[in-house]
Amino acid sequence: MDYVTINKAAWDKCTKVHLESEFYDVKGFIAGKSSLNAIELEQVGEVKGKSLLHLQCHFGQDTLSWARLGAKVTGVDLSSEAIGQAKNLARELGLDAHFIDEDIYSFGKTNSTEFDIVFTSYGALCWLPDLDLWAETIAASLKVGGQFNLVEFHAVHDLLSGYSYFPSDTPDIEDEGTYTENCPGETSIQVTWAHSLSQVIGALIKAGIVIEDFQEYPYSPYNCFPELEFIEGHGYQMLFKGRQVPLIYSVKGRKIAR
Repeated sequence: MDYVTINKAAWDKCTKVHLESEFYDVKGFIAGKSSLNAIELEQVGEVKGKSLLHLQCHFGQDTLSWARLGAKVTGVDLSSEAIGQAKNLARELGLDAHFIDEDIYSFGKTNSTEFDIVFTSYGALCWLPDLDLWAETIAASLKVGGQFNLVEFHAVHDLLSGYSYFPSDTPDIEDEGTYTENCPGETSIQVTWAHSLSQVIGALIKAGIVIEDFQEYPYSPYNCFPELEFIEGHGYQMLFKGRQVPLIYSVKGRKIAR
């Protein structure tokens, strides 16, 4: 099964919808609004003057938000439509940014540049079948001493939504719409994989990334799942039998010499 071609087609279609959504608020972004949330701003820290690689960057809002903070950015995504829009946004905003139209495994085979920071976030890992190769790509893309930051939706939420928590060689194949409020009812075939927290962290450690910090959060900055409740000053929460469900986690690591 050529999952890259299938998912590329899905994300090419979704990008066109996302550009017109309130969820992504492209007009607000162009006017100066940052797409970054408090979690990643705190975890990543100062980026001015640093080279930053953003894997699975979609149409580049987060990538360009880091550029606005002074980072020298490169974004990678498998969707040609998304990368085309990212380049358009960079030109319109006059920001120095480099965008690459490639799935990250292919990117990892040819990339020879080492970065100060590698960043990835929110709904990225489920599209990847091999986290060991993902982590190796991250390690190879970092300078020794370089920093890796992941902010991701928590797998416990997926479990409560009916998906597997533990990884399997067999992916989930579904015909679904997108998560923005303006989803037109059209669907696309999507191929995803489950990944436990231990698999994520284990893959990074195996690749030579020392874990410096791991956090879990009961609030999400995004209202992109059913049955979420907005809590002023915090974000969106989900309750299961009256208890908060972890919705987000973050990992900060650093490449060591091997």
